[in-house]
Amino acid sequence: MDLGESVSSQAASAGGHPQRLWPVAAFTFAYLVGALVIAAARGNLEFLYYIAVMIGLIGIVWVVNRYVGLTAGVLWGLSLWGLAHMAGGLVLAPSGWPVSADSRVLYTLWLIPDRLKYDHVVHAYGFGMTTWVCWQGLRAAIRRRGGIAAPTVGLMVLSATAGLGFGALNEVVEFVATLVMPETNVGGYLNTGWDLVANLFGATVAVTLIWLYERVSAARTVAD
Repeated sequence: MDLGESVSSQAASAGGHPQRLWPVAAFTFAYLVGALVIAAARGNLEFLYYIAVMIGLIGIVWVVNRYVGLTAGVLWGLSLWGLAHMAGGLVLAPSGWPVSADSRVLYTLWLIPDRLKYDHVVHAYGFGMTTWVCWQGLRAAIRRRGGIAAPTVGLMVLSATAGLGFGALNEVVEFVATLVMPETNVGGYLNTGWDLVANLFGATVAVTLIWLYERVSAARTVAD
């Protein structure tokens, strides 16, 4: 077996095995169908647009998983991010709860009035997950070429930067939404700025946890 075949088999066992994919795929499909029905019934063109974008992203994750072998934890984490996103745009906050817009969807809900919104938490979590995906992809690429993928400061910065790049791409998707639809819940420049700050926080937490986990795992291996 050559190196490429070895890495491919490692990828399959890590996260690409169909038995691991079906549960998360079924869960994701179920809430997407529910979100599609709700958005269509309300005539919510903005979220129909986002559902279409999400379906495209699911296709990308499927391709990445075939080549990288994302862990089950990453796949479930990405699915939960999608669920949080669907809920954010379709579930209404109870009357009387503090919100930042007239629409009252969860994305406008203040968790800490004038300080922290549901939107910020979803951004931090989501692009922390994206940073984790970037690390797994980078690690797989290095190993495929016979290298050692240690969580060095440089590789952690590179993974975080990649995650932030995808976060910036998300802002482009939201900008397109404001151009093609008359009314959206995207918000203005200040909202975009706080989204990017939340992305940075999530990516920083992600690489810190990755670094700590890999270091502890390496120490245990040496001890054994």
